[in-house]
Amino acid sequence: MNVAVLIYAKPPLIGLSKTRLARSLGPGEARRIARWTMSRTINEACDPRWQTVLYTTPDRALTQSLGPLWPTGLCRRSQGAGGLTERLEKGLAEAPLGKVLFIGADAPDISRGQIWRAIRKLDRHDAVFGPATDGGFWLFGLKKRPRTQSPFRHVRWSTPHTTADVRKNLKVGMRVAAVDTLIDIDDADDWWAWQRGWLNAPG
Repeated sequence: MNVAVLIYAKPPLIGLSKTRLARSLGPGEARRIARWTMSRTINEACDPRWQTVLYTTPDRALTQSLGPLWPTGLCRRSQGAGGLTERLEKGLAEAPLGKVLFIGADAPDISRGQIWRAIRKLDRHDAVFGPATDGGFWLFGLKKRPRTQSPFRHVRWSTPHTTADVRKNLKVGMRVAAVDTLIDIDDADDWWAWQRGWLNAPG
């Protein structure tokens, strides 16, 4: 079965990404954190066991050079126009039939092993979530079939209701699994909470 991992991310540039984080920590620190989480995501999400595609915006980023941060061999596609619903639907429409996973570039603790576990969950389930601590998700995956409908309509994005809204859009009877809950770094509170957790981690 085809497996596609779609990364949704903006280039880690001042004024373009991590704007909420920049309001509290300053643009330079926000850019540093964005580059760091992006690097971790790219490193963990690229694997020969699946096809990795970077969906980015604005369109000029499709040919932009970010050195080793975005490997030259990594397929890039435009997120397209509209809000997050329309941009995720574009990725779903362009993905081949099979397992399709959507991830962002905001979770420092993302790992190749977690992505692989999510992929394997889709052997026996129809959808899988990687929940985030804020009520959203750092990963969402589903089996794309010829008549798969979008689960992204009427979702309250960037709220505590995001995961519940997407789950409610799934067809009745679909088997849904979950993998580890991670912190998404969207603002300063997330960054400080992640640091506290890392500093207090065993070992």
